[in-house]
Amino acid sequence: MLLLCDAAQVADGKLFVLGWGWTTIGPDPTPTAIALRFDVAWTEMDLSHHWELYLVDEDGQPVTVTVEDGIDHPIEVRGDFQVPRNPEMVPGSPISVPVALHFGPIPLEAGRRFSWLLTIDGETHESWGATFSTRPRPPEAE
Repeated sequence: MLLLCDAAQVADGKLFVLGWGWTTIGPDPTPTAIALRFDVAWTEMDLSHHWELYLVDEDGQPVTVTVEDGIDHPIEVRGDFQVPRNPEMVPGSPISVPVALHFGPIPLEAGRRFSWLLTIDGETHESWGATFSTRPRPPEAE
């Protein structure tokens, strides 16, 4: 599960989300967050899993930002997780791994569509992403 939101926090194994459900932002850069929940099957416990999250434009091209080194870097996040099998768990029970990601204001072009794409262990699914738009910039007042 991937949710676009204003803020997210993980505490006590739970995911707390504020301002979830938006599909349009801007046009000025706005801080955002992403709430992720990885549902790990019983058969996948004790195994290491790798995830990657990328921001792309409507043409599927990576969105980049120029940082202090003067080089354009793609907006992406990577991580790993492993869920140890707890002997107190009921056999066959899945477990959720919550993740909260925060992004400062990202300078995105106004009037465009963007998507966050998620891969887990090199695989992806259409439902694992989230698409949003930036509002067009209003015409300048005369």
